[in-house]
Amino acid sequence: MSDDPRAPDPRAPATSGAGPLDRDVPASAADAADAGDAGDAGDAGEAGDDVARQLAGAVRRLQHTAERMRAEEGTRALVDLATGMLAERLTVPPAEAAARLARLAQEAGVPVVTLAADLVGRSAEPGRPGPAGPRSGDFPPPEPSTPPGEADVPAPPVRALAAVPDLAAAVEAVLRQAAAPLGAHAVLVWQRLPAGALALAAQAGLPADEAEAWSRLPPGVPSPAHQALATGAPHWPDDAAPAGPCVGGAATPRAVLPLLDAGRRHGALEVLWPGPPPALGPAQRRQLLALADLCATVLGHPEPAVAPDRQAELLEGLLTPALLLDPVLRDGRAVDFTILRTNRAFQDPLGRPRSGLDGTSLLEAYPVACATGLLEPLLRTHETGRTRTGERLHLVFQGGGITQPTTLRISVAPLDGRLLLTWQRDADEAGESEQTALLRQAQRLARVAGFEERPATGRILWNAGLPELFGLPPGAPAVPLARLDRYVHPDDEPAVRRLLDTVQHRLRTASAVFRLVRADGTQRYTRVVAEPVLDADGELSAVRGAYHDVSAQHWTEVALGATRARLADSEQESAEREQLALRLQQAILPAAPPPLGATGLHAAVRYRPAAKRERVGGDWYDVLVLPDGQVLLAVGDVAGHGVGAATGMVALRHALRGLAVTGAGPGRLLEWANTVALREPGQLTATAVCALLGPGDGTLRWARAGHLPPIRLAAAGAEVLPLPHGVLLGAMADADYEEYTARLEPGDVLLLYTDGLVERRDRPVEESVDHLIRAAGRPGPDLERYLDLLLELSPADTDDDTCLVAVRVERDGRAGGGSDVPR
Repeated sequence: MSDDPRAPDPRAPATSGAGPLDRDVPASAADAADAGDAGDAGDAGEAGDDVARQLAGAVRRLQHTAERMRAEEGTRALVDLATGMLAERLTVPPAEAAARLARLAQEAGVPVVTLAADLVGRSAEPGRPGPAGPRSGDFPPPEPSTPPGEADVPAPPVRALAAVPDLAAAVEAVLRQAAAPLGAHAVLVWQRLPAGALALAAQAGLPADEAEAWSRLPPGVPSPAHQALATGAPHWPDDAAPAGPCVGGAATPRAVLPLLDAGRRHGALEVLWPGPPPALGPAQRRQLLALADLCATVLGHPEPAVAPDRQAELLEGLLTPALLLDPVLRDGRAVDFTILRTNRAFQDPLGRPRSGLDGTSLLEAYPVACATGLLEPLLRTHETGRTRTGERLHLVFQGGGITQPTTLRISVAPLDGRLLLTWQRDADEAGESEQTALLRQAQRLARVAGFEERPATGRILWNAGLPELFGLPPGAPAVPLARLDRYVHPDDEPAVRRLLDTVQHRLRTASAVFRLVRADGTQRYTRVVAEPVLDADGELSAVRGAYHDVSAQHWTEVALGATRARLADSEQESAEREQLALRLQQAILPAAPPPLGATGLHAAVRYRPAAKRERVGGDWYDVLVLPDGQVLLAVGDVAGHGVGAATGMVALRHALRGLAVTGAGPGRLLEWANTVALREPGQLTATAVCALLGPGDGTLRWARAGHLPPIRLAAAGAEVLPLPHGVLLGAMADADYEEYTARLEPGDVLLLYTDGLVERRDRPVEESVDHLIRAAGRPGPDLERYLDLLLELSPADTDDDTCLVAVRVERDGRAGGGSDVPR
């Protein structure tokens, strides 16, 4: 749109000739700063709203129950009618219209029903009808009246605006229906143009020549509409008269309301009165504010200039880096922007991929850049609708431990409610080659920054990453090498002095690692490499080098060293525990059974440790001649491995030994052993088989606690003895253990064993036992050799330890016949 005052506006009457504007506006006003860049909006009408709420509350308390019910029915009708009017005018669904009505009521500080009554033009009180509305398309002429009081609620502007789709015709209807009953004689709607000028978008009540003369206000003119847009606050007739040029002169009473929608200022609504300033109550002010809100909605929702599906094409067509931003609103004001997408020319200053930025918050993506000046021009452009071009900003991009000061020239333009932001590096930085840019990114990733210092002139050049490494603010003076020791840990000062002495006096390249102490107390482990630069005479002219932040590497090495130390300690502790368990097991389990020759029995035992020393387990056996001449035979397996299993084995073995002298049977002995297991710390569980063998008659009594059954090797072949009932030791209290009896003939061999002998992962234990006994054949006269053969033929694949006990009834001992009998 042209800035020429005579240029026609598509939404205002054509202009020609001179008017009041030429007489009242100085020539330099057109070049003044835009008044739309002034302060924030203030709140208006809060006191009146409080009075309205108190009166409404008093009325509700005085109503009778029946009247209150009728009022609720009328309330629903009022709210529904107001919602329908908003939905029709704004062309939105009823749900969105109802939400907007609720938001308007919240902003005005009144109940929804009160605002609905103002919009529809009816009283919210029961039994009190409002003025009859006009027929469709028929607007009654205004009736002469004085400014009404609070009791006279005029017909609302919303109804006229909803009935007439054209803004100009709607303003005419508003003047007749709403403004005229208030005593007003003219209504004007100003639209803000992109350059900051105001165009008279619609008016009613002004003579044609005066409206033509005021059709456009250049930017910088201190008119009441400009001032309302600048402050965001309404001007009421009882406020001080405006000082700048205004329609009708400064003495004309007026109400000027800014048109705000979605945080943007689209224009202003101006209502003029011919006589003394009217006394507007809260209801009348709410009506005017509602009219202003709808006018703002009409002005703020034009047809999109660029279809959303074409905005992406427009973005990609730009040759400079560009971002498409969508405002994030809070309480009607923009507080942040969402990065919808970036174009191919865009490169993130922090080196992140483009896809990682799409859909993120601008404040989250660039918090420091927004704090150093990027956000403010975006908010102003969104609010005012004015395009900003070529604005030079000194920004700081920070992320991932890297600080990158950059000077950018940005341009911001509104695009159908969104913002199009383009930026490019300033001219003194734009000449950077691709190789230089690649080197800069490599330095950022490697956390390396270079420097050069000329002692003669004191000139110091620093890369961008050094202020962040030292913990200095962007733009802070560089730290000379002579003062470097002030920034390091006191213990590292000698290393810094040796570095400087080697480079500056011995003229040799040197390096050092020290701790930089930052202002916040944190430390950065830093490696510095410096070399002297000599002139033609061999004198030192400069020192150049690089700082390398090795903090991450240092802490990784520290953590790795600590892990290695803990691992070595754990390995040593594990080896000691394994050795202890093995020695404990060897000390407890005898290498050979006690002599049983006097009892007519012969016994052999074997213990095979686990293949892996760390799996030393809790397998145990015992052969003991009791005072009554019986022989205690026991084999058990404590769950687990190591010292815990070995100590559990010791407890159970010694408990059975001590309790067996009481003369109790195997079942009772296992009950007591179960009690011992339950009292042991660490939830000790174990399997066991306990047998008492009478050498005189070969009577065998046995019980088991979840263990594999004994095997009787007789002349007729091998036989697996039956399984008496009995659960694991330590599994449950008050467990009962069943006993079985049998008789061994002279020459029979009784075999007790643990699962390490036969357990396989791919077959049942019973199948492994049968296969092993068949392969081993009948035991010969040498039981020791027979047990070695069993260990050699063992099909087990679990690398578990194994115990074997074999007892033969000698032929000169007493023997009897019989089968297994439960007891």
